[in-house]
Amino acid sequence: MFELKVTTHFAGAHQLAMVGQKCENLHGHNWHVEVHVRGKQLNGAGVLADFGDIKRAVRAVVDGELDHKYLNELSAFESEQPTSERIAMYIAHRVQEILDRDLEENVIVSKVMSWESDDACAIYYPKGYGSRLGDSETV
Repeated sequence: MFELKVTTHFAGAHQLAMVGQKCENLHGHNWHVEVHVRGKQLNGAGVLADFGDIKRAVRAVVDGELDHKYLNELSAFESEQPTSERIAMYIAHRVQEILDRDLEENVIVSKVMSWESDDACAIYYPKGYGSRLGDSETV
């Protein structure tokens, strides 16, 4: 099994309905995002996938859909709050859609870490990512 990781950042604002908590106020973060992809086979060049291809997929989502946005207004968060957990999940699913469409290699998003501050992050493991690679181990 091989794993690659790419990182990026984005600035965004959100407001969370949490009774009596300060996050109920409109506020922003400079999120740090880590996207991990896994696969079993190296391609003919001896790599799991080109880092540039992975970065393009991540940037398409992070820069193109989330950066400098009021996240509560995005259609992805119409029916649920844009928490760090849900942001990580959203990034994982959207990046996987792009990788499935654009890459020949069989790589899957195995983990996304969404850091809202230097000391607080949410981690999302896509359900069943191991089974997509033919593993018996699934998360």
